[in-house]
Amino acid sequence: MAASLWRAVMGTGGGYGGGGDPAEGCVEFWHGAERTGWLNKQGEYIKTWRRRWFVLKQGRLFWFKDDAVTRASVPRGVIPVDTCLTVKGAEDVLHRQFAFELSTPTETMYFIADSEKEKEEWINSIGRSIVQHSRSVTDAEVIDYDSRPQPPPQPKTSEATEPSA
Repeated sequence: MAASLWRAVMGTGGGYGGGGDPAEGCVEFWHGAERTGWLNKQGEYIKTWRRRWFVLKQGRLFWFKDDAVTRASVPRGVIPVDTCLTVKGAEDVLHRQFAFELSTPTETMYFIADSEKEKEEWINSIGRSIVQHSRSVTDAEVIDYDSRPQPPPQPKTSEATEPSA
């Protein structure tokens, strides 16, 4: 699944930041990231754990082999967070400390942070990004409850009546 996500994002003429047109969603991952850091990630085909440098920016979670990320770097993979449903702890699933999962409608990916603090920070950062980039609700669908006309209050009926004999 990550490979198909990768192709979907990368197949737009370098829309990940590799020289594509900014109108196509170019993300300059090499500077100004929302969050960066090392995580262990399970491989897609060979389920070994590998240490990768992750960059979260503009609704995309990129990973690289090392932390020397420059304009010329090519990501090893990318996950568009707007395809994600949940991000949550996964110690009970993997039986490993500091584990968390990122779920899409078709796949769950697992990661392991270096500490509880880092795990919680990644979960919070990715969660915020999911909410910010979610396409589940459009602006036209948002209802401002404070500005809607309110119905007139209904008179209350007394429920405490004496039972008839």
